[in-house]
Amino acid sequence: MDEFLYLSLPPMVIASLAAVACVLPGNFLLLSRRAMLGDAMSHVVLPGIVAAFLLTGSGSGVVMGAGALAAAGLSALLIEFVTRRAQMEPGAAMAVVFTAMFALGVVLLETTGTSGVHLDVEHALYGNLESLIWLGAAPPELWRLALIAAGLGLALRLVWRPLVLATFDPVFAQTQGIPVAWLRAGLTAATALAAVAAFQAVGSILTIAMLICPAASARLLTRTLPSQLMASLGFAVASALLGYILAGYAPLWAGLPFTLSASGMIATVSGLMLACAALIASHRARAAL
Repeated sequence: MDEFLYLSLPPMVIASLAAVACVLPGNFLLLSRRAMLGDAMSHVVLPGIVAAFLLTGSGSGVVMGAGALAAAGLSALLIEFVTRRAQMEPGAAMAVVFTAMFALGVVLLETTGTSGVHLDVEHALYGNLESLIWLGAAPPELWRLALIAAGLGLALRLVWRPLVLATFDPVFAQTQGIPVAWLRAGLTAATALAAVAAFQAVGSILTIAMLICPAASARLLTRTLPSQLMASLGFAVASALLGYILAGYAPLWAGLPFTLSASGMIATVSGLMLACAALIASHRARAAL
């Protein structure tokens, strides 16, 4: 029992909190057809990481995370600017911004001499869920993600009505005086905050999966937005817990001498849940006919 409490429970709680933090903005990204924003975030953080190292001379995880968050926030503003000023589709604006920023990061890496320096990119992007164990105190990622998840939940509660209206009918929302552009920018910034925090703890693959899969699964199986949000939270937490158990315990129960990547397995479970939801939804559609 002590081994479970100190070695397994903290990573499971952290994975669940990361999933919750990602799925809250993920529902509205999906409904506004910007589901791939999380993938864009994973590309734009490189110049922030390099700039953070150049400014501080430190390659620690905290510094790298701060640089990644700054780059993600800047990309959010640039995406909104390009979308409005160039009258581009959000997907096209994302492609322009994250391609340019990733290229800028590569250029900085090669021209400033930092390409020969070991930067702790793993902590900023890929994470290591299995290492987040309880050693005398809770891992800092646990409190950080708990605070971010609670903050995002509170913010969503405060702007629920205008955000829903702006998501489903932005033209009508504008006629009612709702600041649609600011809400879109705020949603993008919230996504950046959740994504970068989750990157450091659980990795980019799991973060992208959590932004999309639980919300998409819930969208296929529900009819109202509140029920979709609650179902997506359930799917997110269930995939985090089940994925960690399958990665860490199932191979040992089967007598195998190794374990699997927890983040990869959680992402796989969330993808399988989405596939099952798609099958159930298609069966319902055929039955309705």
